[in-house]
Amino acid sequence: MKSNGIVARIACSAGIAVVAMALTARGSRASDSPPTAIVQQTSDEVVAVLANKSLSADQKRHDVQDIVYKYFDFETLSRLVLARNWKQMTPQQQADFVEEFKRHLSMTYGKNVESYNDERAVVIGDHKEAGDDWTVKTKIVRPSGADILVDYRVRQENGAWKVIDVIIEGVSLVANFRSQFQDIISNRGPQQLIDLLREKNAKGEPLKS
Repeated sequence: MKSNGIVARIACSAGIAVVAMALTARGSRASDSPPTAIVQQTSDEVVAVLANKSLSADQKRHDVQDIVYKYFDFETLSRLVLARNWKQMTPQQQADFVEEFKRHLSMTYGKNVESYNDERAVVIGDHKEAGDDWTVKTKIVRPSGADILVDYRVRQENGAWKVIDVIIEGVSLVANFRSQFQDIISNRGPQQLIDLLREKNAKGEPLKS
């Protein structure tokens, strides 16, 4: 992430929750509405959940984790992050990596939800990407400080929109982790990357940028 890493993580935590919950479209099938309409429709409701003072920080983290697990396509994310290194792994290593990467994302971005400070998400546009992917453009409006631009690349899987990348102020989550993981795999091999993720997850620590 960029130098304002704490702010970016807060934005990502709130933003992930907003877009992921929005993709449920109040129980309707995602294919019934374009991603922009769905995000706009429910973003205020999700922000209200994040701002709910009756929920403990642990409950908010748990809720964000459930949302992320359900509405992110972690296998596609893993393939994109690892790029050519994906094929170097055995099927078991691939499955282990997907699980540990999923846990790591949840831990890294979910731990900051208690820092939510009346931010709200506003959809500002969208455009079609290559194939059937779409990018939904939003900004996180903050009571004090500059707005933060957060884009979501989404893809339909079995009639439901799934998040496959988050871009905060032009910095792609996929590209950020790809750079970190490439260095680890090049120097230590794919199994060491899995072991390192497992170790960091057990300690509740993010990887060093």
